[in-house]
Amino acid sequence: MQAVVLAGGKGTRLRPLTEDKPKGMVEVDGQPILTHCFEQLIELGADELVVVVGYLKEVIIDHYGDDFEGVPITYTHQREQKGLAHALLTVEGQVDDDFMLILGDNIFHANLADVVRRQQEERADATFLVEEVPWEDASRYGVCETNKYGEITDVVEKPDEPKSNLVMTGFYTFTPEIFHACHLVQPSNRGEYEISEAIDLLIRSGRTIDAIGLDGWRMDIGYPEDRDEAERRLQDAESVEQPASADD
Repeated sequence: MQAVVLAGGKGTRLRPLTEDKPKGMVEVDGQPILTHCFEQLIELGADELVVVVGYLKEVIIDHYGDDFEGVPITYTHQREQKGLAHALLTVEGQVDDDFMLILGDNIFHANLADVVRRQQEERADATFLVEEVPWEDASRYGVCETNKYGEITDVVEKPDEPKSNLVMTGFYTFTPEIFHACHLVQPSNRGEYEISEAIDLLIRSGRTIDAIGLDGWRMDIGYPEDRDEAERRLQDAESVEQPASADD
């Protein structure tokens, strides 16, 4: 399965960490966020990494080159930051089957494999990893509503008054049908082509989108303190996972 990584963001809220590098190249626990993403995607079975670059794109391209751990990398260029649906359309010519999509500014320690397995069961046109957040934080995200079958019935991007505290996390699987929906998206009030609008179009056309609840944690690295918290969590996880020595 191909994996698409969105890594074109400037990361203005992460400054000064992003003054000389794009957001995905900020280091967490000794390696760039993108390296964490790539390692997980390969573990999930990715046979090609399709990376959308933009701001200071040469930093990413020079660092990773044409492959990562033997898996080929293809780059596409989002010339203007016009939203996630706009970014996704840059890979349309590179993707020909079901694919994983990860936002390249997120650190996951979670059940991503459950999302991929659900997609491979061929019962869904898309599958999202979702999590419940405090109600006061829900308006920062794409908010989802689900039915009794665990299917997503509505998605609203950063609503002023959320109807749910269930939000998208930044890891998805899609069929190529998402590209057709992205072409139909109109700019939002923020002037961006929102992926939530493309998802809503899929839902209204009768497509099935399954929700998989997050088991574990994820961090959206939006501010320097988020980087520090993700680093602490990763180090804690590593200490727990370390096997006991023979002397213990």
